[in-house]
Amino acid sequence: MWRAAPTPACRELDGLCVTLRGCLSWMPTKDQVERDGYALIHDCVSEKSIHALEQALDSEQHGIRNLLSNPIVRELAGSDQLRNHVVPVLGEGCFAVRGIFFNKSPKTNWKVSWHQDCVIAVREKLDIEDGGPWSSKAGVIHVRPAFAVLQQMLSIRIHMDDCGEDNGALRVIPGSHRDGILSDNQIQNRSKNIAVACTAFRGDALLMRPLILHSSSLATNPSNRRVVHLEFAATELPHSARWQDRVYGNTGR
Repeated sequence: MWRAAPTPACRELDGLCVTLRGCLSWMPTKDQVERDGYALIHDCVSEKSIHALEQALDSEQHGIRNLLSNPIVRELAGSDQLRNHVVPVLGEGCFAVRGIFFNKSPKTNWKVSWHQDCVIAVREKLDIEDGGPWSSKAGVIHVRPAFAVLQQMLSIRIHMDDCGEDNGALRVIPGSHRDGILSDNQIQNRSKNIAVACTAFRGDALLMRPLILHSSSLATNPSNRRVVHLEFAATELPHSARWQDRVYGNTGR
């Protein structure tokens, strides 16, 4: 059954306000992702799976890394529920490589400035020319990979709660994933006039390219805004580097 969005998300385009749900409903997912860098999938994850995530994750924490070490999250990452939407974009050989949990709640309400997702989790730090910058997050080595690697990645954000604009919904700039890796100054100076608020219902999922410019504001009416963010890749890493995690389909490796 059709449902109205928690808060109508819209963008200004030639003076017209277009709802996010309306403007994404007609175009195949792969075409949406290639054109705009994101696509909203309604009722992507079952209520049973959301409930399992609620039992597996501590919602009192505002952020949890290394989610693919959790058996419930790992099973979901390899499920057809998610892969049916990721595979058309990345291909059958894709695999999940990283998972993060976020909860923007009344106790932990924060804003995120405009940025791109430009780092990946790897097994070890390598001594390679032009490698880095390297960092450690929750005990796992992270590095900015080659542009070609980021081009073959896709994230899926699973919403465990309804999320309207007043609850700090993610905002994206359509098409900005095609601009390559941007400097801080380029991001700051990039026009935000066509930014879209990605409102969603519990069980909806947002597909997004890592290089799309995105941000979120403080929630003005904060309640739990729990999101499981999973990243998928479709290529091996150069220089014998290894992904920290690799989760294939439940019927695969």
